[in-house]
Amino acid sequence: MMMTVLITLTACQGQEKKVSKNKTVKTETKTKGKFAVTKTDAEWQSQLTPQQYSVLRNKDTERPYTGEYDNFFEKGMYVCAACGNPLFNSNTKFNSHCGWPSFDQAIKGSVIYEEDNSLGMERTEVMCAKCGGHLGHVFDDGPKETTGQRFCTNSVSIKFIPSK
Repeated sequence: MMMTVLITLTACQGQEKKVSKNKTVKTETKTKGKFAVTKTDAEWQSQLTPQQYSVLRNKDTERPYTGEYDNFFEKGMYVCAACGNPLFNSNTKFNSHCGWPSFDQAIKGSVIYEEDNSLGMERTEVMCAKCGGHLGHVFDDGPKETTGQRFCTNSVSIKFIPSK
């Protein structure tokens, strides 16, 4: 278990940077209140797989390069695995080589942000705006030709819906 944590931290540590205040991520989007979708822990545990529950509800991180969507580039939309909230369009996905699916922007209003100083790092956590599920973090090292942001997202926290 400890080795998994160390590998996870090492894999993305060199790429983790705090999103600056002048970027798209703004502190006023920070929310601590109730969400449109609320459930008890027992309800979440019965709905989600153990790994989904661990990531979405307990803010854990899946191991790098193991997620279903890391090297997946079909056309469609990514939604929250817990509540179905549309989060990312496939045309915003890019290969960041960090071990997790990466997007350069979220669908407007679909996510909220919170400062995360855990594990001795300064990061910005990204959560589903509808249910509060932990999705991952956002960094300033995304493609400069688009937004410059990288939404580093856990595969287990999202589901892919293909285009029709």
